[in-house]
Amino acid sequence: MAFSLRHSPLLKPVLALVVVILLAGCSTLYYNTMEKLGFEKRDILVDRVEDARDSQNGAQETFRSSLERFQSVVDTPETPLQDKYEEVRDAYEDSEAAAEDVRERIDEVEDVAEALFEEWEEELDLYENQSLRQSSQRKLRDTQHHYEQLISRMHEAESRMEPVLRAFQDQMLFLKHNLNAQAIASLESELGRLRQDVDTLIRQMEDSIAESDAFIQRFQASE
Repeated sequence: MAFSLRHSPLLKPVLALVVVILLAGCSTLYYNTMEKLGFEKRDILVDRVEDARDSQNGAQETFRSSLERFQSVVDTPETPLQDKYEEVRDAYEDSEAAAEDVRERIDEVEDVAEALFEEWEEELDLYENQSLRQSSQRKLRDTQHHYEQLISRMHEAESRMEPVLRAFQDQMLFLKHNLNAQAIASLESELGRLRQDVDTLIRQMEDSIAESDAFIQRFQASE
């Protein structure tokens, strides 16, 4: 059974040490230190896939909420124009922050996966028993295959965020310099396309989340 960092009684002191290591900007040092503390790269990979999955879950809700806020700007004509602009601006900024968190989580998954697979590949040469070596190699290839499926899904969902963010930004910037009824009308005409883009994004994220759960289940079952 995999060991989760989240439920470890050592979590707080470990995190304090990790902060220092991260400030040094060295992934190798980080992984070596964590290994000495009893946390293998495979444990870190599972935790980071979980974090990426949770980040995408949060991003889904943020993008849904932002779309609703754009809709509310159109649906409440009595609201002052400045307030409408601020609502759109806040929705865009929240979405951008959620998207950045997703990007960072995916980068972290890729970083530890690369380190894990490199170490695993090197250790194959250390086997004396060829049967065990071949078994480990098959397991490595199988894990890499499922990982490629996972990271591909993650990047597909990540790529869908950009069109939505650009559309949100366009409307925010247009309202900023055109606080009038015509600008609100232009937003209303774009809502249909925005809704389609958000729906597509959410479907891609749901696929990525499902792939994350499947990867974690297979990875832990193989231990």
